[in-house]
Amino acid sequence: MKKAAVAGATGLVGRHVVKELINSRKYDEIHILTRRKTPFFKHPLVREHIVSFEELEGIGPVFKEINDIFVALGTTMKQAKSHEEFIKVDYTYPLKIAELAKEYGADTFTVVSATGANRESRFFYNRVKGTLEEALITLKLPSLHIFRPSLLLGERYEFRAGEKSAEWLSKPLSVFMKGPLDKYKPVKGSYVAASMYAVAQKESRGLHIYESPLIRRLGKVLKN
Repeated sequence: MKKAAVAGATGLVGRHVVKELINSRKYDEIHILTRRKTPFFKHPLVREHIVSFEELEGIGPVFKEINDIFVALGTTMKQAKSHEEFIKVDYTYPLKIAELAKEYGADTFTVVSATGANRESRFFYNRVKGTLEEALITLKLPSLHIFRPSLLLGERYEFRAGEKSAEWLSKPLSVFMKGPLDKYKPVKGSYVAASMYAVAQKESRGLHIYESPLIRRLGKVLKN
């Protein structure tokens, strides 16, 4: 049996990742790093750690026997209210977790990035995601899986007006998104989570990047 750690379990993808881990019966402990209680806290496999992501070093021992780490942290500018706070959630915290993963010898590190991630992007969001990707790659983790989904579909605990509006607009347009536009088609959060879980089981070494069209195809196979 293995042990997993999940950061971002109150979000759309992270919630589905925890469900995948619970249902898999391959893990005897699922450690959730969270700032507030999650709906999973009573499950017998779950070990919930209420943490300050500013001071993650204090929970380092949690990582000692962790095999697979899943990071699905993310926010919006409306929620973050400043560039500095956005960078903390989408760059600083994931990188801190990755550094702990390397220090304590985790087997796999799987993280949610975004379509268009590029540190040279003119868009702030994509620039932050791209900068995180480069920092993670520099760490030379034994098995790094970077997922670049497009707009995520699914019910969230927290209502995000901007993303919900984009979802309503993009759904009818998806049929026209072909060729170079295919990577911008929305993808279900459950598909992303199922794909993240699946690749972690392969324990393949090195760097692996999954673009949104591949995530959609994998998700359809795994969830249907």
